[in-house]
Amino acid sequence: MKTKISVGVLGIQGDIEENKTVAQEALNRSNVKGNVKFVRYAEEIEKIDGLILPGGESTVISTLATIQGGILHTIKRRIAEGMPVLGTCAGMIMLAKRAYDRVVGETRQQLLSNLDIVVERNAFGRQDDSFEAKLSIPILGKNNKFFKGVFIRAPIVIEVGAAVDIIAKFNNRIVGVRQGNIIGTSFHPELSDDDRIHRQFIKTVLDCKRHKGAQQI
Repeated sequence: MKTKISVGVLGIQGDIEENKTVAQEALNRSNVKGNVKFVRYAEEIEKIDGLILPGGESTVISTLATIQGGILHTIKRRIAEGMPVLGTCAGMIMLAKRAYDRVVGETRQQLLSNLDIVVERNAFGRQDDSFEAKLSIPILGKNNKFFKGVFIRAPIVIEVGAAVDIIAKFNNRIVGVRQGNIIGTSFHPELSDDDRIHRQFIKTVLDCKRHKGAQQI
């Protein structure tokens, strides 16, 4: 019997529809049984096997998540307990232990702090400075096929902790990291017409659930 997984997309603000669509495609292409749904409340987050924190406005998402029943506490706890999470752009900022803006300095926004990184927001400039770039991401396989990184008001990682692996760089700047059950990207994989990062995330969710199931036997 195949393991079934449930993936949640934090459905508060940002490119939530795009993430839901590509995550469902990744499930189908990976031949994994499961579903992808928007989650907005603590009780919904308790029931999922993996979570996607989408790109958007990180300060807005954090503020609304705090107002909406304090779900940041639930997300933080579940990630600490091992729930896999994919954070893209604003989502990676939310996961960081510290974030500041290259223009305004310290943001003082509420962060989850599960990912041991320091992030500089808007490191490549504002909306008009958005761009695409070919990225080498070895964890996606050995076929040497570049991944199209879509950078929109993108952050960079300027410090990483000992447990953090760097999975992608652009112009010698860190734009992708992994720490155990957490994947963070500066760019928007949901906008790239390439589901490999979401498939890697699905694999992490599936492996985690199977491991938990084996422990319970």
